[in-house]
Amino acid sequence: MIGPSSSAAELIAHLETLRSEENVAAMARFGIVTDRALGISNPDLRAVARQAKKDHLRAMELWRSDIREARLLALYTSEPRRLTAAEARHWADDFNSWEIVDCAADLFVEARLDELIWLFAADERQFVRRTAFAMIAGAAVHRKKESDAAVLGFMPLIEAHSDDARNFVRKAVNWALRSIGKRNLACHAPALALAKLLAENPDQTARWIGKDAVRELGDEKLLARLR
Repeated sequence: MIGPSSSAAELIAHLETLRSEENVAAMARFGIVTDRALGISNPDLRAVARQAKKDHLRAMELWRSDIREARLLALYTSEPRRLTAAEARHWADDFNSWEIVDCAADLFVEARLDELIWLFAADERQFVRRTAFAMIAGAAVHRKKESDAAVLGFMPLIEAHSDDARNFVRKAVNWALRSIGKRNLACHAPALALAKLLAENPDQTARWIGKDAVRELGDEKLLARLR
């Protein structure tokens, strides 16, 4: 039986009992890196996390296992208030999957490690750069009490990296822009303005990001909701 006192080794042993080769094959079709995967679904992993509870030091051990599910469990059971920028950077060195990145970005936003957004955006590694824009998207959506000025302060990063054609980066840049624009009316106007500017950009990637964002941010139902 697993619980708050379970060690990293005990949790990994429990995860091994939930292995599904069929799920591993399915995950690969969604672009999830499966070299070290057990094939456990995210809902099942979250159920394990609820039983295990938060334990920051144990989360560090889980991460070192290099097993997909153990790393996700590390992200689910880490303690945001204890997570340091150095620890987050160390984890980012191992990022090799959009799934891990997006989960980690939520944790980093909750831990308020905003200084990493600028650092990660400047990093040439695809999944590290994606983390920056996943964090921007998360901050725009989840930080209801954050000033709009703080959120809009990330717009120059979106414009600067709108020409990164790598799939997992361009989609995250687009995601960040759309998330800012959907935050509220105050953020909608500048986000839509940038989207329209990018839609006319001679660069193919920037143009795709802009046109896709214009399509969503210009929707009348969205505008009605924001009003």
